[in-house]
Amino acid sequence: MLHALTSERVPFDASLASIIDHTLLLPEATRQQIEQLCDEATTYGFATVCVNPSFVGICARRLDGSKVKVCTVIGFPFGATTSEVKAFEAAEAIQDGAQEVDMVINIGMLKTGEDGFVSSDIESVVAVAKQHGVLTKVILETALLDDEEIVKGCVLAKEAGADFIKTSTGFANGGATVDDIRLIRNAVGPSMGVKASGGIRTHSQARSLIQAGATRIGASTSVQIVTEQSDPIATGY
Repeated sequence: MLHALTSERVPFDASLASIIDHTLLLPEATRQQIEQLCDEATTYGFATVCVNPSFVGICARRLDGSKVKVCTVIGFPFGATTSEVKAFEAAEAIQDGAQEVDMVINIGMLKTGEDGFVSSDIESVVAVAKQHGVLTKVILETALLDDEEIVKGCVLAKEAGADFIKTSTGFANGGATVDDIRLIRNAVGPSMGVKASGGIRTHSQARSLIQAGATRIGASTSVQIVTEQSDPIATGY
């Protein structure tokens, strides 16, 4: 069922809103906060709501009839679960109504140089998603990688058929940077999606990341970003 906020909206950047994944991934998030996230997404026209898998069904029902999609995270936030678990998690989330899945790579295996493992890990989720016409975003966690590892992760994800590269979970000691986005865009070329996420708080920051090559923004302070409000609801990310 479609809901919307009843309070009067302030002017906002609709074009920016349309490429934002409005995000709430805190472990203490309540159902009421998730429902508010959905209502904000319909009010401002965000691309998706990005939530933990247990909330996918709630979001899918609340957003029914809207243009806002439901995005969820797989292997979150460490990427250290097995490929079989990630594939199952993705399949269940899609069954519940997820239309986009953001999977975390096995960061340790990438840093170890186990390229075959990383490639197979990504493919396990991509294969499930493609069966249902669902987009896959591969989270690299760039704050934990050097430039060579970032490029390698990009190449492996692109070869595995992923639709997007995503910078960060938002739970490491660093998020999206302009330099990382430029590096990723150069590595994947012009056709693959690039999602900047983690630590994005202002309109100018978001626009700088887009100018550097991002085609999607992940943020919890999305309303603040598109309206430049000074007192956003704290949803964490």
